[in-house]
Amino acid sequence: MCGTELNEATPAAPAATLPLAESPCACCSTAEAPAAPVGFDSAAATTSYQLEGLTCGHCVQSVETAASRVLGVKSATVELVTGGSSILRIAGPAAPSDIQAAVVEAGYAVAPA
Repeated sequence: MCGTELNEATPAAPAATLPLAESPCACCSTAEAPAAPVGFDSAAATTSYQLEGLTCGHCVQSVETAASRVLGVKSATVELVTGGSSILRIAGPAAPSDIQAAVVEAGYAVAPA
């Protein structure tokens, strides 16, 4: 098969010294496919929103707090751009309409995409 099989002239080695899981040969290996990394969460994708009307740290805190309360939000962070469009980054599977509603309820506007 792969050249690693034992023939009758070769005495069999004890199983402890030749574990199949450590075999470099794919046909002999019993190792399972690697699992996803620990802590990996495909639902934690990041979505960005452009916001208008934020002018200070209090505005940032208000939006982050409001967005963090939305179902599905793992984290909410705002990059403040005074006099321009600030960026709200949401990690998690929250519905965009819910995020937009939370921002509006906090007193700010979501810029058109």
